[in-house]
Amino acid sequence: MSEQLKLSRAHHKRRTHAERTAETRGRIKDAVVEAISDLGFHRTTAAEISRRAGVSWGAAQHHFGDKDGILTAVLVDSFNQFAERLASISVEGRPLEARVASFVDAAWEHFGDPRYRCTLEILLNLPPPDWVSRELPLRDATLEAWSGIWDRFFGEAKLSPRNETAVQYYTVSVLSGLAAIKRFEGPVEERRGIELGFLKETLVRELGRGGG
Repeated sequence: MSEQLKLSRAHHKRRTHAERTAETRGRIKDAVVEAISDLGFHRTTAAEISRRAGVSWGAAQHHFGDKDGILTAVLVDSFNQFAERLASISVEGRPLEARVASFVDAAWEHFGDPRYRCTLEILLNLPPPDWVSRELPLRDATLEAWSGIWDRFFGEAKLSPRNETAVQYYTVSVLSGLAAIKRFEGPVEERRGIELGFLKETLVRELGRGGG
């Protein structure tokens, strides 16, 4: 029995400080997503986040600074997941219609997920003046990363800057709008496919005019 105990101890790997930190940060961010999904943005208090994460609010502040810091981290995670999803799709040599279809389908997997609806609530409820002033570098980095994703899929479409921006904002608006509506609906998969089909047709038409 003593030899077995020693063997178990020998194989037990202690977690590093970095691993423990990552786990704690992950629990706090997950707690925010769960709380907003269950209670809504305004009822997701510091106390509720702490309770769900199983940590003190002081510990949460140690990792993120304040509540806005946690919300920012959730937004960053959400966009990174979106970018990783799109990065896994091969676009080289594919016709415009196929690239549009892959882009919209993968984007909807992200936007249609309940976790994105939490992201949308954060974006809609953060105070605009403070958010812009405090998070301008994050906004700029996000826009730059989004442009890189878009260019990889549709860089051949030589739209004017004005039209390209309009098409990009239209795409995000449609996907975000469908995500918001989905929260209050029952199963509507057939109609959702039609709506996403309209988006695909619009993108093929507009990007095609630019030489995609």
